[in-house]
Amino acid sequence: MSRTVNALQSALRAEHAAVYGYGVLGARLRGVHQQTAKTYWDAHRLRRDDLTSRLAGQGARPDAAAPVYSLPVKPTSARSAAQLAAALENDLVGAYVGLAGASDPALRSFAARAMQEAMTRSARWSAAAGQPARSAAFPGLPPEALSPKARPGE
Repeated sequence: MSRTVNALQSALRAEHAAVYGYGVLGARLRGVHQQTAKTYWDAHRLRRDDLTSRLAGQGARPDAAAPVYSLPVKPTSARSAAQLAAALENDLVGAYVGLAGASDPALRSFAARAMQEAMTRSARWSAAAGQPARSAAFPGLPPEALSPKARPGE
């Protein structure tokens, strides 16, 4: 499988998890937060469908959604539902990092936009949960990518 297909599949799996998670957390929200969650849930469903189409265009079979996902936060209140939403969005940022390195400029642009939107949503949900937003300079990159080891002769 090509690097691009692997990156598309990774993003698709994260979108599947986000669609599932938003479906679960929406029941713990009311008013404007519940409407916001529904708007984001719809956006994730559209992005999931877009990724499915992109994979099909690459001749790949898109990964199917799992019947259930292990959620990083159990939504028992509006606050924990917002924490879950922030965690789901953070996971999406990391999932799109691989796609941001694709050779196709359209895919890089798509990934950059998806990461920016996920980071923005994460910050909003963190604020709704009363928590500070993530402050990583390059969210989604593993720590070892930020401090590469010198090669001999450098």
